Amino acid sequence: MALRVDSSPREQNMPSIRPGLRLRPSRKGYSAFAPRAPSVDRLTDLGPFANNPGHLTGRYHVPETAKGSMPLVVVLHGCTQNAAVYDQGSGWSALADRHGFALLFPEQSRDNNPMLCFNWFSANHSQRGMGEAASIRAMIDAMRRTHDIDPDRIFVTGLSAGGAMASVMLATYPETFAAGAIIAGVAYGCASGVAEAFECMNGRTRGGARELGDRIRRASPHRGTWPRIQVWQGNADRTVVASNADAIVLQWTDVHGLPPQPSRNDIVAGHPRRAWTGADGKVLVEHYELEGMAHGVPLDPGTAEGQSGEVGAHMLDVGLSSTDTIAAFFGIAPEPQASPARPATVKAPAAPVGGAGAGLSAASGVQKTIEEALRSAGLLK
Repeated sequence: MALRVDSSPREQNMPSIRPGLRLRPSRKGYSAFAPRAPSVDRLTDLGPFANNPGHLTGRYHVPETAKGSMPLVVVLHGCTQNAAVYDQGSGWSALADRHGFALLFPEQSRDNNPMLCFNWFSANHSQRGMGEAASIRAMIDAMRRTHDIDPDRIFVTGLSAGGAMASVMLATYPETFAAGAIIAGVAYGCASGVAEAFECMNGRTRGGARELGDRIRRASPHRGTWPRIQVWQGNADRTVVASNADAIVLQWTDVHGLPPQPSRNDIVAGHPRRAWTGADGKVLVEHYELEGMAHGVPLDPGTAEGQSGEVGAHMLDVGLSSTDTIAAFFGIAPEPQASPARPATVKAPAAPVGGAGAGLSAASGVQKTIEEALRSAGLLK
């Protein structure tokens, strides 16, 4: 097991952080961050697929009752998670069974990132035709070859590092996706190395609307219709601060040619929602701000018929199901019935969060070494 730290010029002056650095901790050092075993694993291995420069694996779920051309949702897990754990917590496969769409779960390995984070912050993995971005695109092709997937109804969503990687996919392959949903993620292009990843997560690398939009316009040759975007963010998140959601919104409203001010504001289950609509009235960009929520997936399990998910690590009951609401935004499931608003009581999880950035926040083994180097360079408090 090896950790490679891709360094920007700024990082090359950091103590103990060098291009090509290899640190080989024991597997025991990461036992505290191993994904819990799901009580039920409903996913199937994708198997080998062509063009896998990011060395990812894939899993999928297709409902047994599915008939005809199906939508496909690409679901990207967060740090310290795997596909099965994320599926059970978020409830995606249960929802897919009810409404007849397929799921693809790209999965990270410790050989690529010790904390199982997608490497969204690395130039080697966040550009079209390269690394993990190219691997995920190749998995979509593999699903289309083996299942009846509707090419006009392919979507992507993810949490934290998975949300950041969803930003990467929407920017680098916009022609592939009809829409995307980013949970506790970051704007595309806000980091190109480990140090910048921490700065990005802390909200210190934003830029103006035009600059943010240009990052997407430069990421691919696409000049057609852009994907619709939904953004979810807890306002008590200390891992990926709330200003990152504002940056994502600013980035995509610029790409869509929308004004800074939303078309409408309202409250859903006690949580503010902003929406920007096109000339036809269809929502192109939408932002949910989760009151009192820390870092995780917003859920409303068991309180209303049809709600998806199970409360657990980074799966937080806030009275609003992001899974069901995202599927409705994609147009592949009905709008869920939201629970009545209730006081926010969601606290930050005690377990290591493993944020969107680099999977380097845990103070043990290699993480402790790198964390100390970042602190000494003034890049981590």
